[in-house]
Amino acid sequence: MPSDEVAIVLPPREAFSPEATGAIGLVVRMLAAGTEGFAARVFGTPTASPFADVPFTPVRPARLLGGQTRRFAAALARTLGRARPALIEVHNHPELALLLARALPSVPVSLFLHNDPQGMRGARSPAERARLLARLAQVVTVSAWLRRRLMEGLADGAEVPVLPNCLDLARLPTAAARDNTILFAGRVVPDKGADAFVRACARALPALPGWRAVLLGADRFGRASPETAFVRALRAEAAAAGIAMPGWQPHRDVLAAMARAAIVVVPSRWPEPFGLTALEAMASGAALLCAPRGGLPEVTGDAAVPIDPDDPEALAAAIVALAADPARRRALAAAGRQRAAGFDVAYAAATLAALRRRTLAAWPQRAAAPI
Repeated sequence: MPSDEVAIVLPPREAFSPEATGAIGLVVRMLAAGTEGFAARVFGTPTASPFADVPFTPVRPARLLGGQTRRFAAALARTLGRARPALIEVHNHPELALLLARALPSVPVSLFLHNDPQGMRGARSPAERARLLARLAQVVTVSAWLRRRLMEGLADGAEVPVLPNCLDLARLPTAAARDNTILFAGRVVPDKGADAFVRACARALPALPGWRAVLLGADRFGRASPETAFVRALRAEAAAAGIAMPGWQPHRDVLAAMARAAIVVVPSRWPEPFGLTALEAMASGAALLCAPRGGLPEVTGDAAVPIDPDDPEALAAAIVALAADPARRRALAAAGRQRAAGFDVAYAAATLAALRRRTLAAWPQRAAAPI
């Protein structure tokens, strides 16, 4: 590896392929390809047909006794020890970051958190989170909400940068015209509110002649996603209401659907750590209905209609009102596009490059400091 190369490590179960990847893989790909001044290589578990525009090294867990994380960390440590990167960036896996920092003490290891650390092994307690801040070169979060969750119970004196997720706005698909479509795109699980979308649309569609509702997604990312009991039950409910449920679609097709849809609904029940789907909807020019939970308000600002996913009557009323008001939809679309412009990959890549330079400059002093 060149002396300025960064090793980007994906979580063990994160695929890195156009046919099967989630938000972490999508953001990693954009930043790996677009950060000036650094060469980047992505390391992860073997993936069929990985992204072709970013160097990718598959790593098979070592044949050792112990759990998957320790076996994956052992294999990574051997691979990275040979590659000798200037910096290691571990995404969304505190335990893995600590294991690599211990195995490769001469190389700075940064951790990028995409989910609530209080639900992660190695970061649940304030003491565990303090250890992360002490032993790693840097901890970065994708939203201020996540930063607050990281620092809860700790003295807030540590430098914990926020690097929001991003989009390559120049590559978003466009459509000649908007369809009268109400769209959900995401994992079909209770936390994402897929059932709230179906129940609200079942109430709204009879009042909206000429409109249709579409639910894109599956339990997991990829064509091999299982047909869970939740998905089967929801499929029957959607069919009875005339709601299309075509299943998982490649990310490029999801973005194309957003470019055509008049309304996108993000009815997440759980506090979204960031909310990439909401950002994609705004950037695509759809009018957005969104549950203001977790980091989502940081993404949407005033460019979305707030909703409660656990109140299907109110959600249905909000859908009907927005569908019946084209001027309001145009205003939301314009506000959303303006808001999304601040999340372009060019800004994120420049911020990340500066953050990497600071981390590398501070590392000799950090490495020499007693823990």
